Parts: sequence; C-alpha cells; structure tokens
Amino acid sequence: MTISIDMKHLLPAWEQFRNQTDIAPIRDETHYDRMTALLEALLEEASGDENHPAMSLADIVGDLIEDYETQHHRLADITGIDALKFLMQQHGLKQDDLTEIGSQGVVSEILSGKRELNIRQIRALGERFAVSPATFV
Repeated sequence: MTISIDMKHLLPAWEQFRNQTDIAPIRDETHYDRMTALLEALLEEASGDENHPAMSLADIVGDLIEDYETQHHRLADITGIDALKFLMQQHGLKQDDLTEIGSQGVVSEILSGKRELNIRQIRALGERFAVSPATFV
C-alpha cells in the first residue's frame, strides 16, 4: 500500500498547529506542566464521552506525558490502582465511600484489577482527590 502525503501542505499546517498548541515531545518541567494542564482541559471538555473529538487529542497528549514521565519521573511501577489505594488509605476511605465511581462491588472489581477505570471515573477521582486525572491512568 502506497500512501501519498503532500509535504508541501502538511509541514506548514503542522508548524502552525505546533506553534499554537505547543504539542510536541516534552522538553522540560515547564512544558510538562503545560501538557498536563492541557490533558486535564481536554478530559474536562470531553466530559467522559469517549467518542468526543477531544479524546483523540487527549490520547496523543497523554502519550507525550507518559514518554516524558518514563524518562524523567522514574518511580517504582505504580499503577493508577496503586495510587487510588494509597489515596483511599490517606483519606481513611472504604470502598463504599467512592460512590462517584460506582457501587462497592464496582470499586472492589476495580481495586482487584478485574475492571479498569473509565474516563468518567478517572475524572471524578481526579476531582475528589484534587490530583491530575493522569494519576489514575
């Protein structure tokens, strides 16, 4: 399969987009902070609708953040579920206290790894604990 790409039009459009959004591989902590703020804004715009146009851009920004964090914020292999368990412990919460993400049964399945958090739940947890939604991804 041969794909024809018109570089004469693509590159100027890319430059204009990149200059207006600063979406590019993350260079430093200041850029990282801007990209995490952009990710939060995109997730808020999508309001949990995984078919919202902002979600494809959120995926790209999330990948850039993940790449930067992998190189510069090395932590033990902590998952979003590990972060949730930690925050629950710090706040003295039980499974049935997290009604914003579902019933006690749903929370139990999430904590045991039988079910993944969805966008709506990630956003709700970010708001509840005043942390970046990326904490739970």
